[in-house]
Amino acid sequence: MIPKYFFFTKGVGKHKEQLQSFELALRDAGIQMCNLVSVSSIVPPGCQLLSREKGLKMIQPGEITFVVIARNATNEPHRLVASSVGVAIPSEKNQYGYLSEHHSFGQTDETAGDYAEDLAATMLATTMGIQFDPQTAWDERKKIFKTTGLIIKTDNTTQSASGDKNGLWTTTVAAAEADWVVLSVLMIKPVVLKIFLRSSQAV
Repeated sequence: MIPKYFFFTKGVGKHKEQLQSFELALRDAGIQMCNLVSVSSIVPPGCQLLSREKGLKMIQPGEITFVVIARNATNEPHRLVASSVGVAIPSEKNQYGYLSEHHSFGQTDETAGDYAEDLAATMLATTMGIQFDPQTAWDERKKIFKTTGLIIKTDNTTQSASGDKNGLWTTTVAAAEADWVVLSVLMIKPVVLKIFLRSSQAV
């Protein structure tokens, strides 16, 4: 099963119970009706990034859905939490890309998102033999990666939130989700092949 499409989504939830705060975050992300299965971080060759709106229309309640998901939670008042998924997509159509998960404390959307995006791009760059100094700032390396013409796109989806002032559990999720038609995490919808067999009876 190789996914052909994926989309980004994110959400935040607050509740006195940690599990229910996670459920509310999934609802905010629009993926609470799926049976989520976490997978690792490869974007198949030619896998297309869809908008969140298009991606959500492709999933069905109860569906087993494959996701790259970042999740974080706190019950400390005002503590900043973040969840982020980054992606790096190569220009070569037969080359695979990378997704990365990052969850942190004390980082804004921008900082956490840049970190996740950097992780994905760096993993892809090292597999393609792109020479760079890992100690340079992300903005500089991003320019280097793109000027090579080998990496066509980097992006991220990030959700941050401050811990509830009354101590409720605050949960953030970010996901890339895949569709199989193939799909936060990053979602993935498997293609189901129906084979019709015709039997013949000897006369």
